[in-house]
Order: sequence, then structure tokens, then C-alpha cells
Amino acid sequence: MSKNVSGATIGIDLGTTNSCVAYYSDTGEVIIIANDQGNRTTPSYVTYTDDERLVGDSSKNVSVEHLETTVYDVKRFIGRKFNDHDVQEDIKQMAYKVVDKGNQPVVKVKYMGKDHYFRPEEVSSVILSYLKTIAENFIGKEVKNAVITVPAYFNDSQRQATKDAGRVAGLNVLRIINEPTAAAMAYGLDKKGSDCNVLVFDLGGGTFDVSLLNISSDENMFHVLATAGDTHLGGEDFDNALAKHLAQEYHKRTGIDVRNEPRAMRQIKVAAEQAKRTLSAASQTTVNLSHVGKSCTIPLSRAKFNAICADLFKRCLKPVNKVLKDSGKAIGDVDEIVMVGGSSRIPKVQELIKDYFAGKPLNLTVNPDEAVAYGAAVHGAFLSGQNRDLDILLVDVAPLTLGVETIGGIMDPIIPRQKTVPCKETKKYFTAKDNQTAVLIQVYEGERKMTADNNKLGEFELSGIPPKPRGMSEIHVTFSLDKDGILSVNAEEHSTGAARTITITNNKGRLTSEELETKIAEAEMYKKQDEEKRNKVKEINETEEYLYAVRDSEQKLRGLTESDRKELEAICVEGFEWLTDKAGDCTSEGVRDGRHALEKRVMVIYNRANSSAGQYNIHEDQEEPVVDEDEAPTVEDYE
Repeated sequence: MSKNVSGATIGIDLGTTNSCVAYYSDTGEVIIIANDQGNRTTPSYVTYTDDERLVGDSSKNVSVEHLETTVYDVKRFIGRKFNDHDVQEDIKQMAYKVVDKGNQPVVKVKYMGKDHYFRPEEVSSVILSYLKTIAENFIGKEVKNAVITVPAYFNDSQRQATKDAGRVAGLNVLRIINEPTAAAMAYGLDKKGSDCNVLVFDLGGGTFDVSLLNISSDENMFHVLATAGDTHLGGEDFDNALAKHLAQEYHKRTGIDVRNEPRAMRQIKVAAEQAKRTLSAASQTTVNLSHVGKSCTIPLSRAKFNAICADLFKRCLKPVNKVLKDSGKAIGDVDEIVMVGGSSRIPKVQELIKDYFAGKPLNLTVNPDEAVAYGAAVHGAFLSGQNRDLDILLVDVAPLTLGVETIGGIMDPIIPRQKTVPCKETKKYFTAKDNQTAVLIQVYEGERKMTADNNKLGEFELSGIPPKPRGMSEIHVTFSLDKDGILSVNAEEHSTGAARTITITNNKGRLTSEELETKIAEAEMYKKQDEEKRNKVKEINETEEYLYAVRDSEQKLRGLTESDRKELEAICVEGFEWLTDKAGDCTSEGVRDGRHALEKRVMVIYNRANSSAGQYNIHEDQEEPVVDEDEAPTVEDYE
């Protein structure tokens, strides 16, 4: 626990399709913070236009209109390589452009009239910054710290990139924790009694995790026994499968093939998502599709949806089986099955899991959309010392085996998967050639025997080894996995003490420290631009309302001469023309100054009318208000 952490701390579930932010209040209550649209979850969408950047609901609402500049599902690219098979498949589903920059998938959009290239973590930072802002507006003070959740099966690179996104958003990331672990906290924190084994089934929009935890409620101890998952399985895949079916049906019924038309497919994808949600509550629905004037209605039953996604649903059982096998537990050892993530609402998914556990009832008491953020907020309050009564012990595990390449391309494990973290392991190696003075340490993660089949995290060279016959120089390689699941590697030659230590980062295309500082500065600049845009829109709207109020006052104010009325009308015409032609080129301060100039001219006329009539804002059938003769009228008096 960090007792010297300053500023408020929040918990963030940074999701593929939707994100959520929570705060542990001073009263001990966890509050899910609604966004500026009043919604407790926020679409993970960002839209870039010629003059502004939209986030969340406002972005999703214009996603079809701004097809190529609305970025969504970017979590599927974060920390991954461009040439990954899954990345290539995902690119085909996106309406926006993803290009290759040093084997990193980078989003290309036109923004502020120029082409911009944004890494996935930069786009994620925009969402995080938005969540930070709405939390600050709710709490009433600056938010500096956050606990951010990631899928349990996220690898080292994906965790690093997520942490970078938090830094670019201006957050001190206290901890990266696994989503199922956070959900388990939401479930088990207030439960008192005997220990229990809880299986958390977390099926979200883009990722899928299963974790088995032992929860000791009396001690608030959450011990992860095993974890497994699929970083490429979720609601988006169900939507894509259903959208493909609907496009085929539309082709069959109308003769129009829209499968290669991004705008039409995006509209079908939206319809597919809505149909999927409907079928979680109803057994049948209809989907109305229209393109270039040809419309058709496609009936869709829950049974048909289940058939379309059957293979995807069955993939959900493999990680469940793996978790039980890795933990050494039987089906009967699982006391509770907690369903988390929006896609866990799908009836067929619930049916498959219930059948797998021999009819055991599923625990549906936690909110599947909010549980992860809830748990993150609780853990954030503990880490920051915000609540000194909280005493949480979290014991998590490494999701993947970590090792080095040895002769013949063999993967030699150093930290096995399911090893409790944080942890440190050391292995001895020997030189392979006579008079060898340097060794190349290549670091991998994965479960295959050959490194070619695993994911390379990075490499570095240890030099300064004294020349000796092969096998005589002893190299100690130490892997250290921290609380966030991020890896550091140290190699040392035993006889001389020559050593090299690195945190596995830049070899994977992660932002360098210099790039990171640049991105943080850029994010602050864009944030100020967004704020200026919002302020300018506000000032323009207020000026427009003022001009309409003045125009309305022409008929309500007694004491106005015909000349006064014409002068007010001329001011209004001039004001509306200025708003249309010139206000867009002004700053928010410039618009405000322009309105004040109009107000001064109007007040001269109002004061003159007040002097001659002694009263104002009156119709024949209204009761005359009492007016202080010394008080000059304001625009509110004429509305």
C-alpha cells in the first residue's frame, strides 16, 4: 500500500467496446461515475474531424457519418505486431485505416485537415483522459492516480502499452490488474464466512478471460489459482459473424452485394449488435436493412443466432477446462461461477457454462458491465491509502510461460505460467563456443517448445565475457516479474560480475521515454484544443440565444421608438451574419468579446427606452412589474 500517494484515485475498466470508471468515496461506497451523457458506461470510440475530437457516446453517434475517422475496438491492436494473424484479420473488419509502422499497427486518420498517425495506446489515452475528466467533474478535485484493468491473458507488451496509455492521459498508474481478479473483488469483498473457490467467467466485447480464485472473505485475500483466456474472442466476433450472415441474406433477397462496401457493412454491423442484444431477452427479432433504395426485412431467431455463432461459443469452454486442469481442481471444487462482461448475458453462453458444471446455478448478482471497474476502484483505494480500514491481499499469477532461446531454437522456460507474481527466478547457462566473449539473450513468452512458435519479447547482448573453452563461462539469467506482470531480465557472467539488465520494452516497438514525453505533451495540447473548441461552441450558442432574446424583446419592450426597433433589428442581423461568417475563425474569447460588444450597443437602446417609458417587458394583458429606476435592464429582462 502506498500511503504517500496524493490526489484522488479511480478505477478504470478500459474495454474493447465500452469503458467504465469508478471511485471509492470517503463514505466507503463505490460509485460508478456516469459520463456527460448520463450513461454509466462509455463507448470506447474516438472520432477525429476537421475541427474537433469526439469521445464516447458523441463519437459513436456519428460513427457512420465519419466512417474513416472514427476509431473503435483499438484495444485489439494495443501492444501487438502488425504482421500478427489476428491483427490482419481485424484490420479487414475496420472502416478506418490501419497501417504498418515498424511492424506496429498504427491508425491513420485525417484530423484538423492533416493526416495523423496514432498508435493504439494514443487512442486509448484519449478515452482514459475523457474518463479522468468526468471523474474530476464528479469528485470535484484533480484525479492523479488510477488502477487500470487488462484481460488476464494480456501479454507483457500489451500491459506495457496500456500503462503507457495511462501516462499519456496524465495518470499515475498505480497498478495494472487483471479484469477477472477485479471482478472477483466486486463479488467477494463484502462476503464473510468460509473460504470459497470462485470461477470468474469474463466475456467482454473483444477479449475473454477465465480465472479461478480462492477467496478468503475473513482476511480479504484473493488468491488466483489459475487463469486462461483468449485475447481475440468476444462480442465483436459475434457481431461480425451475425453481420456477415445478414449481408448474405440481404444479397440473396435484393441481389445487391454490400460485403465490400465499408459504409453499408458498418450500418449492418450496428444492426447486428442491436439484434444480438434483443435476442438476449427475446426469442425472435427482425432486422431492417436498406441500401441504395432497396430495403428488406430479415427475421432472426435466437436459435439461428446460436447456430451462426456456435463455433465461437464452444471456444469459451476451452479456457474453462484449462483453468481447472492447471489449478488441479475438479468441477465439484468450484463453489461459485460469477458471470462478468456484457457478452456473458447471452443465453446460449450461460447454458453452455451451466451444463459444463453439471447444472450448477450461475451467480448473476454482480453487474457484468460495472464489476471490473468496481473492483479496480476498491484496489485503488487500498493502494493509495485512501481507506485505511481496507486490508486486501491480492495474489495473482503469470498468464504465460517466460523463457529464453537456447541452441537449436529451443524455448527454455524460466518463469512457468501460473507462477505467483511478483516473482524472481534465476537459471544458469554456459557458453556454447570456445573463447566466446559475448552471448545474445533472446526472451520469449508462450507455451510451445520452439521459440519460432512463441512471441519474442526482446533481446540484448551481454559482452565482456573472458575467453575460455566452451562450457566454462557461467551465465546467470534472472527474470523478475513485477506486480503489474511486467518483465525485467538480468544476465551476469559469474566469474567477472559483468552484467546487463533491461526491462523488456523498446525491442517490441514500445514508445521510448523520449517519444512518451512527446506524446504526453501532444495529448495535453490536444486536450487544450478540445477544451477551447467546447468553450467556443458554448460562447457561440450563448451569443445566438442572446440575439434571439433581443429580437424577441422588440415587441415586448415599451418605450421603444420605431427607430429603436429598426436599430435593434439591424444589430441582430449584423450579429447573426457575424456568427455565420466570422465567429468560426475566432477563439472562444474572441466570440465572447464580440457578444459583449453587441450587448453594449443593445443596452444603450434599452436604457433609452427605459428612461422614456419607465417600464418594460409588458404586454397589454400582463401585470406591470415594479422596476427600480436606477437599475439598468439586462437581456434576461426581455426573455
